[in-house]
Amino acid sequence: MKNTPVAHLKRNILEILRVHPDTEMRKNDIAKTLRIRVGSDDYRYLVQAFNELELSGEIKKTGGSQYQFASAPDSITGTLNVLKGGGGFIEVDEGDLEEAAVRQSDMLTALHGDRVRAVVFPTRNDPRPFAEVVEVLERRTTTIVGTFDKRGSFFVVIPDNRRFTHDIYIARANARNAKISEKVVAKLLPWDDPSLNPEGEIIEILGRAGEARVEISSIARRFNLSHDFPPEVMSEVAQIHSHIPAEEIALRMDLRNETIFTIDPEDAKDFDDAVSLKQLPDKTIELGVHIADVSHYVRENTALDAEALRRGTSVYLVNGVIPMLPERLSNDLCSLRPDEDRLAYSIIMRLTPRGVVKSYTIVKTIIRSKRRFSYEEAAERIETGKGDYAAELQAMNHFAEILSKKRRREGSIDFETPEVKFLFNDQGVPIDVKPKPRSKSTKLIEDFMLMANQIAAKHVHEHANELKASPAPFLYRIHDVPNPEKLRDLASFVKQFGYTLETENIKPQAIQKLLESVADSPEKLLINSITLRSMAKAVYSEFNIGHFGLSMPYYTHFTSPIRRYPDLMVHRMLHEYAQGFSSQRREHFENLVGDVATHSSQRERSAVEAERDSIKVAQAEYISTHIGETFDGVISGIQPYGIFVELKGNFVEGFLRVRDIEDDYYEYDEKHFSLTGRRHGKVYRLGDSISVRVVRVNKEKHEVDFALTQGDGKGNDGQKHRGGRSHGRHFHADNAGGSKSGSEANAGGGRKRRGKRRR
Repeated sequence: MKNTPVAHLKRNILEILRVHPDTEMRKNDIAKTLRIRVGSDDYRYLVQAFNELELSGEIKKTGGSQYQFASAPDSITGTLNVLKGGGGFIEVDEGDLEEAAVRQSDMLTALHGDRVRAVVFPTRNDPRPFAEVVEVLERRTTTIVGTFDKRGSFFVVIPDNRRFTHDIYIARANARNAKISEKVVAKLLPWDDPSLNPEGEIIEILGRAGEARVEISSIARRFNLSHDFPPEVMSEVAQIHSHIPAEEIALRMDLRNETIFTIDPEDAKDFDDAVSLKQLPDKTIELGVHIADVSHYVRENTALDAEALRRGTSVYLVNGVIPMLPERLSNDLCSLRPDEDRLAYSIIMRLTPRGVVKSYTIVKTIIRSKRRFSYEEAAERIETGKGDYAAELQAMNHFAEILSKKRRREGSIDFETPEVKFLFNDQGVPIDVKPKPRSKSTKLIEDFMLMANQIAAKHVHEHANELKASPAPFLYRIHDVPNPEKLRDLASFVKQFGYTLETENIKPQAIQKLLESVADSPEKLLINSITLRSMAKAVYSEFNIGHFGLSMPYYTHFTSPIRRYPDLMVHRMLHEYAQGFSSQRREHFENLVGDVATHSSQRERSAVEAERDSIKVAQAEYISTHIGETFDGVISGIQPYGIFVELKGNFVEGFLRVRDIEDDYYEYDEKHFSLTGRRHGKVYRLGDSISVRVVRVNKEKHEVDFALTQGDGKGNDGQKHRGGRSHGRHFHADNAGGSKSGSEANAGGGRKRRGKRRR
């Protein structure tokens, strides 16, 4: 943020008028106070500052040419979110106001993520209130990751995160022998003068910018992600006994003789959920979802628990996982490994053959998994009926399909968006990228987990009275109705493809109907992506408003306490309810749950952003070895200055500049997201197939540039041509609200979410 003359004068004007709130003053009075000569350049800036302050409602005209400070503004506290294009908004801590916009010039010395105090001013021509930061309450970012560079006689760190709009000045004595173009970590020095740039000192040198290993390491550092745990945490973990005492077993339902097994990705090391299914004599189905009882090992008021809360979630980067819990817990004691006794928290449901829940039990158990299946192994047995436990898996798949159809009938939305997997060489360089196929076994697990999550939330909400805790404190996973304006934009977008969407009093069924109608169309993945971006974000909350995307009145996260802190919190609270919530413990959780919800939602957003950034790094590195080659792609975004293209098969997204399309002069149609040639009438639209050549890759900025091939979409004879059918996976609307890829201005093609079943 630059401290412009107008911004500086606005602060001076407000300071003068605040000191004399009952005094009416003219421009010239203030000019005289500030020693500004009438008619000078500074006076023109002063007039502009007055105009902006009057428009924002911060000062008012009292008659003639006199001005007065407006009535005392409301004061708010909250978290500053800076947008990549400049400006931002404050997420308000409490009160009726949820957020207030902030101009870049009104941020004082606040940085993205800082907790601030601000004053709010109503505006004449904008329904949103605007705020001005008056105090930085908590500097939540103390280190900046970026590229070391030189600006004239100064050294600077250019932040990787574009939400940090200042370069960090580095004195030579604080440069720590960093070299130009190296990726570094800078510690911020105290900064309280907005007219100056922030300063810092280099505390770590990560390596040469642009190298995949270095870039992914910088992502981890930027989001404050660490593989290493504090010594006090590791000390506590070392003292945990692996032996399960007989007294503990006696307190639990013993399911060690039941046919229970896990189904996970091939490369998974933590098996936190297991399933079982059998038909009872009365023809009802008993479905068991058995989750690792992390709460038995991670106790409240310990260093281990504090660190798990701080992390909030495991983060799945392209080259590995940064876990929420130390490996001894996540990969051993809390991992439901086959042929080993393990403590679990189980939801055992009795359902009709049509999937209607008749009864259920939520109980602590001890289990012994009979088999560890990969998704591929389970899918093969489902398809062929051959191999150990094939009959059980086929029965599970049949029942999962019944649950899935029932859920869709009730309005649950399933999005299909692609996911890819990278293969790395020994140096950490991506050498191949493949789409992850979606199988019946992955769908099976998702459907069973959705059912367990729903029942856990419904149990607390519907049985609050008998649980002697009304209102019942709990941690819900909620998903609000979509923004009406975004829905209208979506309806306008799909209309050009011949589809309709009613936006008044929208129901989840309408979204699901749209997605089903495009299921066999070439534009399926594009419309899935645009629709997903039109949804609200799913978040954690102490207040239940239901889950729009899943069309469920009650929903929570129960099924992954190894990798999500909210699930661990839910396990603890369910156990409290089962034991009989004391008033003291109820008050404890009432005071705690709101903060945990807010923090967990923030950590989840950071994890998703880190995961996406790591994908962009790997994609840029991978495609850099294919410069000059031709690929089939799909137009994923249209802008006045060019076209975003996503390659089929590997989902690398790059940019094709309009100025490089030399056969015509192209005009942008914002309404129809298209570019049309003025002379020949050729049209490029969202969703069109196109053939492009890779011409440039900036590995430091993770940007890819394309050029058209001869024949536009038919490939270029004599060139190596790559392509492939687009693969996808389903995402439930619990994943809704993804950010845009490539550019915040991208009109289409949201960056794909990845990670382990983020339901």
